[in-house]
Amino acid sequence: MTQNLQSKLVEKKYLLTFILITSLFALWGFANDITNPMVAAFQTVMELSAAKASLVQFAFYGGYATMAIPAALFARRYSYKKGILLGLILYAIGAFMFIPAANRQEFGFFCVSLYVLTFGLAFLETTANPYILSLGSKETSTRRLNLAQAFNPIGSLMGMFVASRIVLAKLESDTAAVREVGFSNLDEMTKLSIREHDLDIIRNPYVALGCVVLFVFVIIAIFVKNQNNEAIETTSNNKGTLKRLFSNKVYREGVVTQLFYVAAQIMTWTFIIQYADRLGIDKATAQLYNIIAMGMFLCGRFISTFLMKYVNSRKLLMFFAIGAMLASAGTILIDGVMGLYCLMAISIFMSLMFPTIYGIALENVSLEDSSLGAAFLVMAIVGGALMPPLQGMIIDLGTVGSLPAVNFSFILPFICFVVIFIFGLRTSRMK
Repeated sequence: MTQNLQSKLVEKKYLLTFILITSLFALWGFANDITNPMVAAFQTVMELSAAKASLVQFAFYGGYATMAIPAALFARRYSYKKGILLGLILYAIGAFMFIPAANRQEFGFFCVSLYVLTFGLAFLETTANPYILSLGSKETSTRRLNLAQAFNPIGSLMGMFVASRIVLAKLESDTAAVREVGFSNLDEMTKLSIREHDLDIIRNPYVALGCVVLFVFVIIAIFVKNQNNEAIETTSNNKGTLKRLFSNKVYREGVVTQLFYVAAQIMTWTFIIQYADRLGIDKATAQLYNIIAMGMFLCGRFISTFLMKYVNSRKLLMFFAIGAMLASAGTILIDGVMGLYCLMAISIFMSLMFPTIYGIALENVSLEDSSLGAAFLVMAIVGGALMPPLQGMIIDLGTVGSLPAVNFSFILPFICFVVIFIFGLRTSRMK
């Protein structure tokens, strides 16, 4: 019987729900990875330091920290489905706020728009991840989540492609002529004209995304049915849930580890453009390297899901963390294009980390505690808000000892992968 359950990641009765909820993973992947390159775009067109431009990430991932717990409490009271629908509405509102943000040409307004948008993403991630875990047997839950999460980088690739071909490639502030002179050296009238053009270019894909999100809202509202297991959530006492969660050692350590993982992921993908820029590569071309890295991430996600049939997920997490540490060391120590290749290679090893840490952390968490348990794991995404500004501050130094500061800044992801390795090692010994 166990073997039969293991052979079915998704039972037939859950298949349509699984497909529709899995589509949300691509939807928030798109938002994540169309936004990462905007740090470099805003840095130029708004004449910001790397540290200040990285406040884009602070606003984006700060929204997760703000709304994860309210999202979980909402889902516990009403249902996963209603949590998802509210998340989609907030997502669309944040996307449409880019219209007045571009009109006012205020960096702070863009940050607020992203902050609201990620209120919606917090609802989606807090509800969709445990929803996927609940759609079948517990024995296959981590593999099922890895499969669903494999569609997240598909959305990410689409977001990266749009950023590269529709946004970065059309920025007048990044043309060869402007790069040669330096945007900050242009006269004020020329800068104003270029800024207006470029902010409109940045705005347009978010407005289109808002329309797509509203369409998905209608599809989910019509075709996803509330599952019986959602009713269990409403009977749980919040205080009792918190006590059980934080007495669970693996869960506690999983939340901390997830914070470090998300920080590593966002730093790796956000500052690849700055890394390439130091090598004389323009933003649009640098984003192509990011797209290749995401393709490697996607392949790694499917490969790791397959390997979990034969290798314990905790041990696999350890091995991948070691690979990420080695690739990070190459990024720091190797100058030139080989260092850039090492930076891209980190994505292969990051591929299984988020869903695996998530699944391990919730493995021994009861169904009644799962939505609030998921909320703290989603709150851990705040790591993507906290560390990129610190990395930006390091990059602004120019050099650190004999190393270019942008190279040295990847010591932060290296430290994050050490934490992930330790989590994999400790949990493998507990198993």
